[in-house]
Amino acid sequence: MIILAGMIGVGKTTYTYRLAEELGTQPFFEPVEENPILDKYYEDPDKYGFALQIYFLNKRFKMIKAAYHDDNNILDRSIYEDALFTYINTLKGSISEQEYDIYLELLDNMMEEIQGLPKKAPDLLIYLDGSFDHIMNNIKKRGRNYEQPNEENGLADYYQLLYKHYQNWYEDYNYSPKMRIATDDLDIANPNDWNHVYQQIQQKMKTIGLEK
Repeated sequence: MIILAGMIGVGKTTYTYRLAEELGTQPFFEPVEENPILDKYYEDPDKYGFALQIYFLNKRFKMIKAAYHDDNNILDRSIYEDALFTYINTLKGSISEQEYDIYLELLDNMMEEIQGLPKKAPDLLIYLDGSFDHIMNNIKKRGRNYEQPNEENGLADYYQLLYKHYQNWYEDYNYSPKMRIATDDLDIANPNDWNHVYQQIQQKMKTIGLEK
């Protein structure tokens, strides 16, 4: 099991599709388009912050259970990142300290259940890293209206805060082997760029005994 990780807009979905295709396996994706809360959260994070994180945690746990019972799956975000988003919303005041404590207790209970699954952690985490400007440009290009920062919605500050903490999150991550891919100068629709990325992944998989 390989998990992609990284900031909103860094390209996890695209990399997940491409890697699953290369490895001939099933991709599992974060529920975004069918999420009934996400756009409401961007409109009113103080009202919907806690509900959004519970929604993601529930869907992620369901996805992990399905993926863990099969071999050779790719997930486009980890359950470990969900706690980071919840923490950021607590820093911003969109989630109360009491709600944060409830979330962490629920997450702990879920992680205990994961301990009983065929795998207790992913085999490899691939962290997609990019400059803040590159990520903001990706968010603009994919065109989801509720994601676009402006002077009124405060999203620029939210993205900056999340970006800053993501770097520390990756450094502290220790549940499995991990690797970092710098994405700024890559367009994996270009075969040469994708081959460069895939060679890095293959080398890491070989090092940790996962070579296909």
